[in-house]
Amino acid sequence: MALKKDVVLENGIEVDAAYIKVGTVSVIAKTKMSFSVFYSVDAQKSSFKESAFERPYILDGENPIKQAYEHLKTLPEFAGATDC
Repeated sequence: MALKKDVVLENGIEVDAAYIKVGTVSVIAKTKMSFSVFYSVDAQKSSFKESAFERPYILDGENPIKQAYEHLKTLPEFAGATDC
């Protein structure tokens, strides 16, 4: 599972259809989760950017990775991202 979205880096470089993948997911006290997100040109390339996110963990919800992707899709910076 991953997302694709055009990304503009802080230095103004644009990456068309960047491959965005959730990395390590940690569940804290069964109530909160934190996870890393890696951005690359495609699935086989090394990442050019990494971000970290937190959100409430829903114990009886989907698996943590699925919850992470669903959370990303609710954020303005991932608006228009597509599943790949």
